[in-house]
Amino acid sequence: MNSKEKAFQPLRVAILTVSDSRTHETDTSGQTLQERLEAAGHELSDRDLVPDDIYLMRAVVSAWIADESTQCILITGGTGLTGRDHTPEAVRPLLDREIPGFGELFRHYSLEEIGTSTIQSRAFAGIANATLVFALPGSTGACRTAWDRILEPQLDARTGPCNFVSLIPRFKE
Repeated sequence: MNSKEKAFQPLRVAILTVSDSRTHETDTSGQTLQERLEAAGHELSDRDLVPDDIYLMRAVVSAWIADESTQCILITGGTGLTGRDHTPEAVRPLLDREIPGFGELFRHYSLEEIGTSTIQSRAFAGIANATLVFALPGSTGACRTAWDRILEPQLDARTGPCNFVSLIPRFKE
């Protein structure tokens, strides 16, 4: 079966916004991700917003990782270099393995848009309990770039020669 014959498989995706200044009403990054994933045919399983606090982030992400129905987690915010950016420190210890190519590719695409400022991003991805976890910068533009150029095709079973969807059943091997 070639990639054109494969069927789309909707995923259950949770979104976490990490911000000390945004509210649910002003969370344009989380809203952008939700709109894009739903337009692509995926299902929003949950959405939350927490301040940039390591333990609050871990609590939410851990609950979603433990929930077998959540297949993917998108985190936006807290990936910069300031003293209030703690997403990598909060989430990386929860991962079973990292996906280094995601951060590398994200920074490559961002270079085209924001120039060398892309080196200030600590975007990363990994797998925890067979759940895909992606940590993105908090800017709406960065979320668009990550979704449009990396996540949408990789979260589509029809993308060839390979994609994350086809690997999900094998994550616990």
